[in-house]
Amino acid sequence: MKFPSLRINGLHLVLLIALILSACNTEKSSEADTVDDIIASIKEKYAPDKRIALFDVESEKNTAGYIIKGKTNLPEALNALEMELESQQITYTDSIEVLPATDLEGEIYGVITNSVANIRSQPSHSSELVTQATLGMPLNVYQKDDNWYQIQTPDKYLGWVDSGGIELMDKTAFDAWQSSEKLIYTKIYGNSYTDSDISSQVVSDLVAGSILSKVSEESSFYRVTYPDGREGFVLKSEAALFQNWKSSLDFSRESLVQTSKSMLGVPYLWGGTSIKGVDCSGFTKTVYFMNGMIIPRDASQQINEGILIDDSKQFDKLIPGDLLFFGRKATDSSRERVVHVGMWIGNNEFIHSSGKVRISSMEKQADNFDEYNYNRYLRTKRILNETDEGLIYLTKSDIF
Repeated sequence: MKFPSLRINGLHLVLLIALILSACNTEKSSEADTVDDIIASIKEKYAPDKRIALFDVESEKNTAGYIIKGKTNLPEALNALEMELESQQITYTDSIEVLPATDLEGEIYGVITNSVANIRSQPSHSSELVTQATLGMPLNVYQKDDNWYQIQTPDKYLGWVDSGGIELMDKTAFDAWQSSEKLIYTKIYGNSYTDSDISSQVVSDLVAGSILSKVSEESSFYRVTYPDGREGFVLKSEAALFQNWKSSLDFSRESLVQTSKSMLGVPYLWGGTSIKGVDCSGFTKTVYFMNGMIIPRDASQQINEGILIDDSKQFDKLIPGDLLFFGRKATDSSRERVVHVGMWIGNNEFIHSSGKVRISSMEKQADNFDEYNYNRYLRTKRILNETDEGLIYLTKSDIF
């Protein structure tokens, strides 16, 4: 009779040990879940949009607690994470790198040196083109990967540019560049030259919005310098002194329409934000930039700015310059998806980049009626002369 009794007690002992181990594992799993939840909540609060904020952080369990590792360009997010971990008495080792990276050795500023620089999602020419930056645009530089630099544009967009498109600067050099007298190229497309003669050698091509440093004036030319030190000559008739140009801005609907029509026929380019090629939001962004406003990069960001004008196809409410957004409406099981944007120009027409920059109509009887976009219309927002965090007026900023 003793053996069955011992067998039962042994079974109970095994079950008891299993329960203890299970409880320990559950406790460890629960703590790990808590750490991951804390990281996720901080990311949601400080970096909900990975296009404009970097918070690439994860945890790793070790015998001493946790190693919190990764990279961020948001010191305030890291401080919030540390405070939350400490408040929950979680033991951790901080291995997060706060960018800019130290191996940049202070060269954490950059200025675009090409007429148009391609900004990609990853440090390679084969990765997705996410946006572009034009000559003279200032950048924050965060880290280097071989021949590539991770940068952030004035509209906070993140991406990678190859070394051929950027001039790295420390604070002294950057401040000197920023304080120099500038000019802006106002013609849609053209060139600079080695001498004050259009028959001389071309230094580079230029696009609308190119920013250069003015050295002097010689007859009908401006003598200029590039961020990388090159010199050239630009026709005065094709450019304007930046301060004079800013002073002349009237932020009018007429100017927006005029600029937009000057880009008719420009080819569609995914990720394009220049006269060399534009996607839909790159087109509206370029039009507004040439009228003194920096607006968010993507349609799904632009739709969050300004004031609501219409969401029920009452197009008589619209004025030129208003932005029309298109996509898929939210349902009980899916979120709204914004996939396209155009700009109203009056006469029941809007201009947008679709295949190429074109004018389409919301009038069903019109020859250029756009039934496809009419059916997926979401709403219209007005951003001209509105004040939102995502709208930057060059007359009120010192970006250039």
